[in-house]
Amino acid sequence: MREHVESSGELRGALLRLRRTTGLPVVFGGLTHETRGLRIGELNGAVTPALRGLAISAGSGLGGKCLALGRPCAVTDYPSARHITHEYDGPVSAEGLRSVIAVPVVVRRKVRGVLYGALRDALPVGERVFDAAVAAARDVEQALAVRDEVRELLAPLPPGPSWEEVRQAYGELRELAPKVADPELRERLLALCGRLETASGSPAPLPGVALTPRETDVLAAVASGATNATAAARLGLRPETVKGYLRSAMRKLGAHTRMEAVVAARRAGALP
Repeated sequence: MREHVESSGELRGALLRLRRTTGLPVVFGGLTHETRGLRIGELNGAVTPALRGLAISAGSGLGGKCLALGRPCAVTDYPSARHITHEYDGPVSAEGLRSVIAVPVVVRRKVRGVLYGALRDALPVGERVFDAAVAAARDVEQALAVRDEVRELLAPLPPGPSWEEVRQAYGELRELAPKVADPELRERLLALCGRLETASGSPAPLPGVALTPRETDVLAAVASGATNATAAARLGLRPETVKGYLRSAMRKLGAHTRMEAVVAARRAGALP
């Protein structure tokens, strides 16, 4: 339930940004559920409750067509559109919608939701509005993808994992944490990193060795075998910035090479 609420919040934010940037009078959307359909859970600009909670089946109406095809769909005049079914004409007409665009939210090749934008006049949706709707869907996709990765990493480890597997999970968690917008979830990730450090049996941090969070992130990436360029891509940094953090960490740890720094960090209790 908590995950659904958080995901709805991300959808709500994307719809609000879409309306602000395009001036669309009505935007709405929903996330999919286990029956391959979706339910309209977020609306902005609606003047009636007709669309709220509406269950959309794959293949039905404009949104159902978008859901089934996994690509954007649009109609200039919903009531008279010939290439969609018309199960939802009642709610659409009650809200007074005419021109409607539907854009899918796709994560790992699976449609996870649909974003809609609508006009109350039978006018074509311009390219600027179309691009903004696609960008809003991409924002939701990225948020859901990060949340999926976090959920997988927070799942219990299989029986008897090797410490290399634990260290790999630690490195992935360190990379994900800065990308998580939810501060509570980000703190949970960092706390889990601390638990992995403790569980590894590493000694308590040595006096005088105080790595910054970013220095630790870079060392964790290096420990997984990442090059500076790969570490930069994972952490959302420039390669030169990664080099700077690495040099600083090496200086603090008295190391002369990248792997010496990783070993020294583990001995100092800064890495599992």
